Amino acid sequence: MTRYFTDAEDYCSNMESIRSDVMESTFSALSKADVMSFKDSDVESALDRERLDIEDFASLLSPAAEAYLEEMARRASDETRRYFGNSVNMFTPLYVSNHCENGCLYCGFSRDNEIHRARLSLDDIESEMSKIAESGLTEILILTGESRKMSDVHFIGRCVEIAAEHFRSIGIEVYPMDADEYRYLHGCGADCVTVFQETYNPGRYAELHPFGPKRIFSYRFNAQERALMGGMRSVAFGALLGLSEFRSDALACGIHAYMLQRKYPHAEISFSIPRIRPFINGKYSAVTVSETNLLQASLAYRIFMPFSGQTVSSRESPEFRDSIVGLSATRISAGVSVGIGGHAEKKKGDEQFEISDSRDVCEIRKALTEKGLQPVFNDYVRV
Repeated sequence: MTRYFTDAEDYCSNMESIRSDVMESTFSALSKADVMSFKDSDVESALDRERLDIEDFASLLSPAAEAYLEEMARRASDETRRYFGNSVNMFTPLYVSNHCENGCLYCGFSRDNEIHRARLSLDDIESEMSKIAESGLTEILILTGESRKMSDVHFIGRCVEIAAEHFRSIGIEVYPMDADEYRYLHGCGADCVTVFQETYNPGRYAELHPFGPKRIFSYRFNAQERALMGGMRSVAFGALLGLSEFRSDALACGIHAYMLQRKYPHAEISFSIPRIRPFINGKYSAVTVSETNLLQASLAYRIFMPFSGQTVSSRESPEFRDSIVGLSATRISAGVSVGIGGHAEKKKGDEQFEISDSRDVCEIRKALTEKGLQPVFNDYVRV
């Protein structure tokens, strides 16, 4: 396989190599699509097509497409209504640990960042999940810092088993795992896996991850495929916009998801569209990504893969979230705490980043209803 990466690509002894062709296909396609080179006519041609190819998708992320955001919004809205009606799924995250072994320069959980570290006990987790369930939500996302020592697979499995007593759909956003570990967590009750590649620029990735297992780009890249091999029904993708040039990262993320969808047509694919946010002791200077840039990426994802889910993060303002949900985004978090715990009682550990939208479940539900949208608390039944 072509070596796009550095000597740090030598896998650790506990990292499974699945010999996948998805990364090779993604970077091959990426090398042929210059996102900065498109003209107005290319954008117009893409919007006229019933189904887009990768070059069309790239044109919608180009600077030329900025003049066509209204047309893109109309097309995205049509696609969203065609595949999702007026429904919007609601969920909330639960952070159970902020211990981490990585040195990510842009993250509040980074190992060398001086924050208050904590891990919830199983009793704490039961209390937190009981409190969240009282809101009526039936979908939860379990998150940890990336530390196998402090949050091993069996601990995460117990978190999932507790969640299964309260929720119908359980997602995990933890460190990348091997296929058999995902299979174990699927057996515990998890059905969705989210992994952000952060940036798809390998050189920039190496700069941003100076130490820790996260430094291994390709092991992280192949996490969604290993999750599907382990029986998960749904996988989510995201580039953390602001780490590198946003157009290239959004393009690579879309191609990655597209290639995996072609290989696993049964899989449920979704995107997240997060931007860098401030964090405790944070000194990282992000590449500017405006709300207009974020909107463009969201619309392009929807038009390119119209059947995919899309989450708009509490990192964004209430105004932006309300404007994009139902247009291109189909999932929204509510009652969010990004500290450790913080639902049943005061948080026990510091947060990963600052959020912009702190509205609770009732407030988000009201905002959706006032837009004529249908808040959905569950669209999946475990059998």
